[in-house]
Amino acid sequence: MRILMFGRGVIATIYGQALQAAGHDVEFYVRPGRAAEFGSEVQFDIIDARRKRRNQRIQGAMQTRLRESLHPDDGFDLIVLSVGHHRLADAAAFLAPRIGRATVLVFGNVWDELPAAVAPLPIAQIVFGFPLAGGGFDQHGLLHGALFRSVIVGRGDASPSRRESAVSAVFREAGFAVRIEPDMRGWLYLHVVSDAGMFAIGAQGRALAGMIGDRRAFRSALLISRELLPLLRARGVDLRRRRRALLPYRLAAAMSAVMAVATSRVPIARVSLAAHTDPLAVEALAVLDDTLRDARRLGIAVPRLETAMRLIR
Repeated sequence: MRILMFGRGVIATIYGQALQAAGHDVEFYVRPGRAAEFGSEVQFDIIDARRKRRNQRIQGAMQTRLRESLHPDDGFDLIVLSVGHHRLADAAAFLAPRIGRATVLVFGNVWDELPAAVAPLPIAQIVFGFPLAGGGFDQHGLLHGALFRSVIVGRGDASPSRRESAVSAVFREAGFAVRIEPDMRGWLYLHVVSDAGMFAIGAQGRALAGMIGDRRAFRSALLISRELLPLLRARGVDLRRRRRALLPYRLAAAMSAVMAVATSRVPIARVSLAAHTDPLAVEALAVLDDTLRDARRLGIAVPRLETAMRLIR
């Protein structure tokens, strides 16, 4: 399959490497002038959970084909759009006249109503999904990352569409387990709320990297997310369908202990947070601003988040 990764950020590069290694024809779109800056190769050091435990860490170099222009007749089958949710509207507006017949996989956080979030992209060509990976580039451009075994792909109705099935097949061919999510809207909103708790605590200290092994920090993050759950209900999310996913927030004390141990002792969990060293990252602040704004708009009391935001600002 001919695949375009939009950008050469962490998620685009990690998954681009995996899809390219599986035999797909992968290119990266970058802004004009950035190709020379990035170069044609990226060094990586990744913990890859698709592999057997003793061989999970992979190190090497990946050749990247970068392009600074995009036209509707370029013939891509799949465009993977993974940007911060605060950049999604601009990216969608840029891509809309350029995608041709390609499927666009929106692969990250979304907080607005889904069709509006990706307008003016044609909704019939959109598949929503979510990456289970993390990491960052160090000062030398080396990508440190963690790649979990699964990815999430949304399903729009009772049976997967042709495009949803094709996206799932691409990831399965690359060795991923695909978790099909029939309520992608609710799943995405819950993930943003989960991020809000983590970002609120990280922004007050040494970012997410500073939370590794810190039981108290994880408990505080879970409690902030828990108080945001009524916001999801007010936005029409059926929380009864999320009972298992809500357990960490309801059992915050126990879950915070598990998270502290996991991030201090399990390499893939530690790496997924360790590269996040900027406490005031733009996407983190955007998540906090948006959730707080909507909580206020809908009259949802979020005193823990309000206090955190006063300390951050």
